[in-house]
Amino acid sequence: MSEITVRPLGEEDWQQYRDTRLTALRESPEAFAATVDEEQAFDEDFWRLRMTRSTRLLAERDGSPLGIVSLGRSDERPQTSELFGLWVSPDARGSGVATELVRAGANLARQQGQTQLAYWVGSDNGRAVAFASGFGFRPTADRRPMRVQGDDEDEVAMVLALGGDRGSAPVEF
Repeated sequence: MSEITVRPLGEEDWQQYRDTRLTALRESPEAFAATVDEEQAFDEDFWRLRMTRSTRLLAERDGSPLGIVSLGRSDERPQTSELFGLWVSPDARGSGVATELVRAGANLARQQGQTQLAYWVGSDNGRAVAFASGFGFRPTADRRPMRVQGDDEDEVAMVLALGGDRGSAPVEF
């Protein structure tokens, strides 16, 4: 089996991001605040602008998309980047794709001089909490309502320290 590769997408890759994002929305509608109908209606200018607002990382094997995640900056915490929109194709789940996407996001944030990486996880989503914890993310006291439509669960901010000591406590979030 070929290696999983992760690469950042540029503005010129907007169609590939759009196609993968729409696939994610169709496959896992419960995981996103947006709907496939809403996003399918957006034009090229919207998608190009979206590509410039955050870094989009695409995981592939042999040129076929396996998953995506976005990396943005926190408005409130200038030294913190935030992972969001993580999705892995069902046939690639459990094969290390999510790990490679998060690792690439953490490395990119570190290269950009960030000291922390935040990842909002549904507090009742034991699998996601375990995945993030295993990666080194630690829960904070920060909570917010889940942004997914029709869900009354809350999300917890989990933070990964990007310094040399991954076991160090995150700065208060």
